[in-house]
Amino acid sequence: MTEGKLVITEDRGAVRIVTMNRPDKLNALNTALTQQLLDALLAADAAASVRAVVLAGAGRGFCAGADLSEFKELTPSQAGAVEARADLTCRLQLAAQKMSKPVVSAVQGAAVGGGAGLAIGCDMVVASTSMKFGYPELKHSIVPALVMTGLVRALGRKQAFEMISLGQLIGAEKALSLGLVNRVVEGDPLPAALQIAEVWALAEPRAMRAAKSLMYRVEELPTEAAMMAGRDVNALMRSFREPKA
Repeated sequence: MTEGKLVITEDRGAVRIVTMNRPDKLNALNTALTQQLLDALLAADAAASVRAVVLAGAGRGFCAGADLSEFKELTPSQAGAVEARADLTCRLQLAAQKMSKPVVSAVQGAAVGGGAGLAIGCDMVVASTSMKFGYPELKHSIVPALVMTGLVRALGRKQAFEMISLGQLIGAEKALSLGLVNRVVEGDPLPAALQIAEVWALAEPRAMRAAKSLMYRVEELPTEAAMMAGRDVNALMRSFREPKA
């Protein structure tokens, strides 16, 4: 039974599909969905039978970002709840990149604010031509504070500031031209995302884990340090291969 569940998981061979299931709210992230989604991603990373993950959203939208209605009634004395939610959101936004297994997002319809951050926080992104992507927070007198880091690193300062400060939504083809997504497809993006994940699942798990970890490490390191990290993995990877009989 999936009725009433905020997150649905399904295994197809060694690929786990993790689906946000709040379609009546465009999968807007309230605290319950945020926690359950984080738990589901961590569980997928811990499962020995899972080698790759697809992140999806049920219904016509991927994720409309934070559910702001949850905070309308908060008083100053409940500031602790806001801080706890911010911490939870930070952990969710970092989850896909920190996972040892590769994650591809299948994105259709709305992917805005925190939903945009989730989408591009994955290792690859497949977008439907229906995708509307952006950071409209300033139009609502708030700041996309918890997703800004990922956007700046994906786009660079000037392009990121344009997107944040103007608050305009872009389509899939524009996102592709900016390097925010890997593939654009008509209709449902899930089949194309599954094809990517199935290729990942064929790789030796230790090699895939090392490749993903090294990619994020070298992004942040100076050139020489990055090369030294690569040298270490180059030596380690020889142990991944089975000796010939």
